[in-house]
Amino acid sequence: MTDAIALNQPAGAASRRPIAISNWLYSVAFLVFIMVVVGGITRLTESGLSITEWKPITGALPPLSEADWLSEFRKYQQIPEYLEISGPAGMTLADFKFIYFWEWVHRLLGRLIGVAFALPLLWFAAKRAIPSGYGWRLVALLALGGLQGTIGWWMVSSGLSERTDVSHFRLAVHLLTALFILGGLVWTALDLRQLARGNVSPARVTGLGAAALAVLLVQLLFGAYTAGLNAGYVANTWPLMNEYFVPGGINWAAGIWAALNNDPYLIHFIHRWWAWVVVGFLVLLARKVRPIDRRSSVAIHIAFGSQILLGIATVMTGIDIHLAVLHQAVGALVVAATVWGVHVLGRAAR
Repeated sequence: MTDAIALNQPAGAASRRPIAISNWLYSVAFLVFIMVVVGGITRLTESGLSITEWKPITGALPPLSEADWLSEFRKYQQIPEYLEISGPAGMTLADFKFIYFWEWVHRLLGRLIGVAFALPLLWFAAKRAIPSGYGWRLVALLALGGLQGTIGWWMVSSGLSERTDVSHFRLAVHLLTALFILGGLVWTALDLRQLARGNVSPARVTGLGAAALAVLLVQLLFGAYTAGLNAGYVANTWPLMNEYFVPGGINWAAGIWAALNNDPYLIHFIHRWWAWVVVGFLVLLARKVRPIDRRSSVAIHIAFGSQILLGIATVMTGIDIHLAVLHQAVGALVVAATVWGVHVLGRAAR
């Protein structure tokens, strides 16, 4: 799995295998995309705290009997979310099974992604098919995927004792790590496709590419905060928020930094209007890459255009769950399209 293995591969293997490895990475990236979508459903259905234990191996099986279901339900009944919200609302065992299902699927997908990455990686390594310079990168992506599982439990554990939901800071780390993995998979797959064409030098990140990724990161961070704090519910009008451009109700008492990280009105406001800063950078990026690869330019425009419309529609419908899930899904596609464009630009600059 290391570059040492790659250096000993048979002659010509480096030119035969990159496309196969690239296709494999794209398939794993698709699974990560599905994982992000299911994660959005899990959050929007308040399912994330339904499984109160972390069992990486045995947890792959759901409860198989009525007694097992009752046991899991009793564990859930001991946490603050049930005691303060779900219990008083009259949750039944059938209701619990529904939220348990989505959290279980979310965790099962995480295990599936680990297997879908680790086993082919071992196979390619055994065949000495990994091109020189890519072994460390693939192992790093595998390690980051394993870390993501730990981050997921770290996030869930924040809502099991004193809170009725998970920490929005930990949720942000969990979501951003997933999107970073998605971007890393796409970037590496694109590099390998270029290698198959004889371009041995990987693409680099240019100044414009770094700027586009940085402004997108800020938007994703505030999107995660918006989700974690349910900040989308504070206003259901657009473009004004409750008849004001800058909404009332922002709590400045603890200072600007505290408000930026904790106040739902301010966070919603920033997420709503920083989107247009992102649009400006992505339009510029798309214009730069259009003469080089028109497909990537079109993909960037479609992705951010759809995302803006979905964001507005989600707000104006009072956070309709279907639109909100689509909003998170297209957000992941915006990341993939931006990475594609930055890669195209970096390839030309190389």
